[in-house]
Amino acid sequence: MKPKYKRILLKLSGEALAGKQKSGIDFDTVLEFCKPIKKCVEAGIQVGIVVGGGNFWRGRSSGNMDRTRADHMGMLATAINALGVADALEQVGVDVRVQTAISMRTVAEPYIRGKAIRHLEKGRVVIFGCGTGNPFFSTDTAASLRAAEIEAEIILKATLVDGVYDCDPKKNPNAKKFDSLSFHEVLNKDLAVMDSTAASLCKDNDIPILVFSIDDPDNIYKAAVGENIGTLVNTED
Repeated sequence: MKPKYKRILLKLSGEALAGKQKSGIDFDTVLEFCKPIKKCVEAGIQVGIVVGGGNFWRGRSSGNMDRTRADHMGMLATAINALGVADALEQVGVDVRVQTAISMRTVAEPYIRGKAIRHLEKGRVVIFGCGTGNPFFSTDTAASLRAAEIEAEIILKATLVDGVYDCDPKKNPNAKKFDSLSFHEVLNKDLAVMDSTAASLCKDNDIPILVFSIDDPDNIYKAAVGENIGTLVNTED
């Protein structure tokens, strides 16, 4: 199948990387995610990845800790995940580079937009760690920012549910799934797609978001080639 997109930004949550363990990294699970990513690269799709860190640390759940310090700890958690995903990608034969928004030159490249784009053009997967490098911004916002910077055509948000619903489908069996939504609807209805900063950034830069389930890892490839899965969030017609 001919790919629909030439360059994508894949957002992987830390919780997804934990698999059934619920915390830490389940490398068997990560390896399964890497197989469809390899298929994307082999199909000629340029892949950037932003990873979350919730499998190790969630700054907003840190109680009385200083928010800035807690967020810095979360950034370090995403660096661990970025290195783990990079290792798994290399194991399946994918050329990969890790770039971090906080300088840690002994383990990763610093984030440099031009260098990231050159890596992508050479067929390398680029994993962006440490979020935006600033506290008070989520990794969803980092995904939106990096997608805009590298001129990705779409953000593929791999989640633990198969799309966007009007309420929590785990709590309400009658929850309605949306096939498509506008950013205006997402922001006005406060739907759980991305935080408002991330959604607004995508809206302002006309970057669509496809939300889909990663329970079937091959959905990553299906989404990248344009199969009809999940929920597509786009600008108004």
